Amino acid sequence: MELIDLLPFQFWLVLLVLAGGGVWAWRERRQGWGIPALVVLVTTTVWYLVDVFYNDYSGYRITIGDESLDSAWWQVLLFVTGFLMMARPVHRALNHRLLRGKSFALRYLETRRFDRPDLQRRVTVMAKGLFVAWGVLTMIALYRVGGDVIGLFAPYVRGRADPWARGQIGGGFSAFFSLAGYLQLFLVAGMGVIAAVSRSPSTRLIALVICLLAFPYYIFDRTRNSMLAAAIPGILAWVFLRLKGGLIFKFGVLAVFFAVINFWFGVVMANRSGWEFDLKAALSGNKGEKDARHEGLNMFEELAWIDSMIEAGTYQTNGGERYFAELVNIVPRAIWKNKPMIGLDYALARGQTALGPSGEVTATISTGMIGQGVVNFGRFFGPLAAALLMALWAALLARMDLLGNDPVWILLYLCGLILTFNLGRDISLLVLFPFFFGLGLVVLLKRMQQPAKSPVRAKVGMKRPRPWIGTQASGGAGRGV
Repeated sequence: MELIDLLPFQFWLVLLVLAGGGVWAWRERRQGWGIPALVVLVTTTVWYLVDVFYNDYSGYRITIGDESLDSAWWQVLLFVTGFLMMARPVHRALNHRLLRGKSFALRYLETRRFDRPDLQRRVTVMAKGLFVAWGVLTMIALYRVGGDVIGLFAPYVRGRADPWARGQIGGGFSAFFSLAGYLQLFLVAGMGVIAAVSRSPSTRLIALVICLLAFPYYIFDRTRNSMLAAAIPGILAWVFLRLKGGLIFKFGVLAVFFAVINFWFGVVMANRSGWEFDLKAALSGNKGEKDARHEGLNMFEELAWIDSMIEAGTYQTNGGERYFAELVNIVPRAIWKNKPMIGLDYALARGQTALGPSGEVTATISTGMIGQGVVNFGRFFGPLAAALLMALWAALLARMDLLGNDPVWILLYLCGLILTFNLGRDISLLVLFPFFFGLGLVVLLKRMQQPAKSPVRAKVGMKRPRPWIGTQASGGAGRGV
């Protein structure tokens, strides 16, 4: 109650707009963009509003000051309002040829259409493609870890072997190893979905075996966003597309999963510096004197720090350089030696120490999706820039949903919804690479499955539609754009 008395008027205004926007997005759920928009609003709530209750807001008032806190609240409000104003128009502009269709994800949920023989055949074809890609990557991974099968598939025995390890900055062609890791994450998440929805005993068995082999690599890591990205799509697919029962029952099952995940994150935090598996420490929330809370849910604090430093003149906005660095991060340093570094200036401004001329720092610090916009374009245009990027992302997810007559798009859709939560720390390709590399793999497989052009088609110069941007009417495949 004391904390509630401390919260300013802007907080309650943000809460009101989030609630109203959530109701609106839910009512628009069948239009494709509603569910992704709702997930963005939930993400904002967790990373910014929950920060107030989970962490020490009264301490923020002492260390940062009320003026910067108030300014940060106005920026959260500007972001939420801007996103709600942009989400639907951006969706309608980018997906204008899909607007007659309705959400396939909801149709699958309500009618269990995944049991149809034609869709099950597509699931089997998708499983074969993912299995081949996963097998190739696994062979490469085993080669890179010197054949350490136990370290790759059973890290709980003697430690985890990381075939895609690289330094903080990286060098040479190490970027390709990182990209392989992101693709592997998508493939493992995809196998979880296939295990949940496939009716073929052999396909389901293969998917389950791969999940049992591959999940420990992520579960016994310290990176919580990778754990979520690998496991949650399969869990959601099983609960909503396979498990029988009403929504209340399904949400109850999800609550049990959430409790288990929350407990495991406690284990991760209690053993952050080494895997001793101190379950007693995880249950009590402490390991010695160390707080084992879920660190990182403090993006509102970072936004307030950004405001404070800009006001004091100790930090200057970079005119979009941070977004540019995120965009070109895919380019290996062997090709672009002086490729911009992501967030180094902010880490130094927040008191981290440079470790040498290579550009490494003692720790990087996330700015949050709203703070990231502010460090790029300032305290007014920055939140609007972040809102536009999230509106574009929501429109892309809506496209996956509206193309969902082919289950592979629903796989990408589920993967993207989960990754949206991780964007709360930063709007970064480092988070979205599993989705985009999965999208690239899907497009490649679909192109390989296309028959060759007929002589008549070649003669008149007609072009085949690109498979990943085709339209989808309510009942089946449509013409390409």
